[in-house]
Amino acid sequence: MSDAVPEFTIRVDQNAYLPAGGREMHAIVTVEARSSRGATGDGDATGGGDQRRAPAAEVILIDTSGSMSYRGKMAAAKRAARAAVNVLRDGVHFAVVAGANRPRMIYPQGERLVAADETSRRGAVQAVQRLEAAGGTAIGSWLRLADRLFTGYDGADEGAVKHAILLTDGKNQHESAEELDAALRACSGRFLCDARGVGTDWDVAELRKITSALLGGFLDVPDPADLEADFLAMTRAAMSKEIADVSLRVWTPKQARLRFVKQMVPAVEDLTGRRVESGTQTGDYPLGAWGEENREYHLCVEIDEPGEVGRQMRAAWVKLLAGDGVLASGNVLAEWTDDEARSTRISGRVAHHTGQSELADAIQEGLEARRAGDEETATSRLGRAVVLAREVGNEQISALLDRVVDVVDPGSGTVRLKREVAKADEMSLDTRSVRTVRTRHGDEQGGG
Repeated sequence: MSDAVPEFTIRVDQNAYLPAGGREMHAIVTVEARSSRGATGDGDATGGGDQRRAPAAEVILIDTSGSMSYRGKMAAAKRAARAAVNVLRDGVHFAVVAGANRPRMIYPQGERLVAADETSRRGAVQAVQRLEAAGGTAIGSWLRLADRLFTGYDGADEGAVKHAILLTDGKNQHESAEELDAALRACSGRFLCDARGVGTDWDVAELRKITSALLGGFLDVPDPADLEADFLAMTRAAMSKEIADVSLRVWTPKQARLRFVKQMVPAVEDLTGRRVESGTQTGDYPLGAWGEENREYHLCVEIDEPGEVGRQMRAAWVKLLAGDGVLASGNVLAEWTDDEARSTRISGRVAHHTGQSELADAIQEGLEARRAGDEETATSRLGRAVVLAREVGNEQISALLDRVVDVVDPGSGTVRLKREVAKADEMSLDTRSVRTVRTRHGDEQGGG
């Protein structure tokens, strides 16, 4: 672990009052990390970077399949890879890999990582210039090579942030779905991976599955000219991390169980299935690497035996862990009441994030129905998405929905499917359906 761990805080937003017989408690857990370094930097290489950041390793995986030769994608990928290499701070171990039917080391030679300095960055930039597009796409094999590279580095810096950037323009056609799934199982928990899909021939669900398994995010890049800015942002974010592996530990009492844990900010990600039992009535959920940032999580606890009016209990105890150390903790409380005004008050933050989770589901289900030719379901679900996007204030999603449906009545969600929709617009809506907007602390709304 880095010597300079961020200062973590946990805030729990909830309405702790349950009606008589009430069994379900919802809470929003906001985790904030403040940098131990004070002002943050971009992590650019010229000054050697801030040595108090966590040690890091970076693997850049560039799709060099034959389709990358069209519409300027290969030239844009080279510019993006060069930009990423040039902002690696001194001492970060890195490699550049070309991905096709089989992955190939571009820099350095041989399956290894090399420390970033002026000489190695210049060598990597020159090697990237020689990339050529040919062959197919077998992403699982690319990820397995990244894993071997990180494994070879494991002993060098304990607690290092291991991060990969993956660029593809196509579907994973040259290995089976089973081979990709096996690679994801092998790599899960080993390193983080952010991805970009360039153009419109890649598969949104496929990249979502890859980055979900590897605790990363992905975005669409319809215009190859935007790749460079995206790669810069991803690399700078990776360079800003100060601690590699953080997890959320949740304890619940014997008479309760955790129904779900979902990350809500910066994007919707269901973590429920990632639970690792860690003790009596406790489970751990991996949260990946952190720098100066904040994220929000939605917890739902179901209590088997409701208490009598006036009874209070701790419905859950949440702790943030790194190694054996506790970084922060907080409580989810419950109290049964016969005061209807108290028990029907809805936490504004719970309501907001419940709406955002439903919004993501509505969009993905609506688009899937549209692709399947089920216009009735598509119209219903995308109409519901129009209503929810307005309710949660997600203006980006509202604008993307306008490209897929004609909105007749935004209040009721009455829409008509557009007959002609650009594939890039549909992919953007699908990709960004899980990207959420924040709400203010302390928001409450009445119920009754």
